[in-house]
Amino acid sequence: MQKNNGQPPPPAHHQEATTRTLAHYDRTAEAFREGTRDHDVSQNIAALLRHIKVPPPFVVLDAGCGPGRDLKTLTALGHQAIGLEGSAALAKMAAAESGCEVWQQNFLQLDLPAAYFDGVYANASLFHVPLDALPRVLHALHASLKPGGVMFSSNPRGENQAGFQGERYGVYHDFAAWHALMTQAGFIELEHYYRPSGLPREQQPWLASVWRAVV
Repeated sequence: MQKNNGQPPPPAHHQEATTRTLAHYDRTAEAFREGTRDHDVSQNIAALLRHIKVPPPFVVLDAGCGPGRDLKTLTALGHQAIGLEGSAALAKMAAAESGCEVWQQNFLQLDLPAAYFDGVYANASLFHVPLDALPRVLHALHASLKPGGVMFSSNPRGENQAGFQGERYGVYHDFAAWHALMTQAGFIELEHYYRPSGLPREQQPWLASVWRAVV
């Protein structure tokens, strides 16, 4: 589902980052699905679910759901999963692969129901959002959560550098910078960890974190 909430178009540099990145995923959707199909992110899904404090089943937004791998897992665990995906090709794949409702929206033009979700799961997606657009995006995700709802994020970590790598735009946050962004958006930290687990830090390129939305 493509939504249009009447927002003004994003600034040109935001639009370029989003348009080029989504065009890349549209072109490479099949290869991306095959390349990520067997990735084990069970640690991340468990981290989100264990912090949700209402009785299951949960309503979970998979924000940047890609081809639908984690939608299938969340559904198999008994939850109501809804996908959000900016790439038209990946959104179509996700709906077909998972049988879930998938909303085709990009992060710069979100139109989400208020206080609807028990959890937001953003695995390897929010790092594509330009840094100066992130506060607005995080506030929108916060507003979509029920009071006390939980948000999970996982991003490739770095030293807060930003730019294109090939045709994909990314911002590579360190934990201090990510913590500040999430705190400013109204979240409190529940836990964070680095992935893959059990390896030296220099071999753990992913920063995962879990947060509770406070009012």
